[in-house]
Amino acid sequence: MTMTMRRRTCISIAISTVAATHAFLTVPPRQQQQPLSTPCCLRMSFMADSSDYKADKSDFGDGDDDGGDSATAPLRGEVDMADVPVTDEIAVPRSRNNVGNRFLALVFDRSHSSRYDANANEEEYANSLWEMHEDRIALTEDHVMWARKQNLYNDTFNTESMADVLWSHQLLSSDLQRTIGHAMCIDSPTIDDCREALSRDPIIRFLLGVDSDGNCDVSSIPLFRWRQIRDHTLRRDDGRDGLPTMVLAFDRPEAMSDGLREEITNDHLEYLIRSERVIAAGPLHAATAEKTDPKSIAMGTLLFFNALDREDAIDFVENDPAALAGLYETMTVHRYNNLDVTGKFVSENLYFPGQNTYQMKEAMGYWGYPVDDLQTKWLNS
Repeated sequence: MTMTMRRRTCISIAISTVAATHAFLTVPPRQQQQPLSTPCCLRMSFMADSSDYKADKSDFGDGDDDGGDSATAPLRGEVDMADVPVTDEIAVPRSRNNVGNRFLALVFDRSHSSRYDANANEEEYANSLWEMHEDRIALTEDHVMWARKQNLYNDTFNTESMADVLWSHQLLSSDLQRTIGHAMCIDSPTIDDCREALSRDPIIRFLLGVDSDGNCDVSSIPLFRWRQIRDHTLRRDDGRDGLPTMVLAFDRPEAMSDGLREEITNDHLEYLIRSERVIAAGPLHAATAEKTDPKSIAMGTLLFFNALDREDAIDFVENDPAALAGLYETMTVHRYNNLDVTGKFVSENLYFPGQNTYQMKEAMGYWGYPVDDLQTKWLNS
């Protein structure tokens, strides 16, 4: 075989190989985009990057493109971005309350409700439990909306807010038939600002009552500093491989001074990490006015994790090295419902930007949200 024939044979084999390879690749056809009938407007996403650069500023020059005319020519159905008007959006300012002062408020209905009577007979006692449950359910919507308004901070609404409600968990009875209270985490610059926010919670106001001036005394609500452990291994999704469960554990008084907590901390953390079920965890400290106050000693543990059932939850808690070492005086397990108090539903719908939002606007106006502010213009159309 001559050299020319060999070269032709090799080229034929290479072409056949490439063709055979492409025969197994499924290339989806390019979907033809409909031409835009009206000029579009390039806008910044609602989830802004908090930068202070204007749209006409750039760190990159207008260097020559080596790709030629074919690289810069708009494709079929696309719009040349050079012809698109640019609009500078006003970024929603970050809340000034995100300062790391996380307070835990524990609200148990039986401890505060006037319906509860420890001396009542069995039937009256059962009825009072159900009445407290019904009272709470009736006020849950008001509680959620109060927390959402507390969190919606911008230049035109709620500018005086001094507390953010990070989460609110509705605690359930052991038989999962009733609600018995709620645990709430508030981020606030000071403990007084935290208590002021609590005094406006509709559920707390109903339980504790108000004075002639409409003020609510929340001094009876247990308050702690919660120092959440910031580690990605202790941030599982709630409801993954089980149901969300809360454990509230308080140290023995003598354990606060004998160094037991510090001694078992590493074993405790290793146990939580290896379990691969922890949603959030961290020690509870005394709620002093200053975070650095030496009197703000650790006095318990707050733990959220996923469990298959109550027995699984109890087994997990009892085998914690901290529990086995005798650190805790009391440990209580509660299943809970995670209430959506974030107010994320007010963010822009990026998938359907042209969607009619008049119903959302009416609903927000009904609940007292802003409907004519600058940060949520898509709700004002």
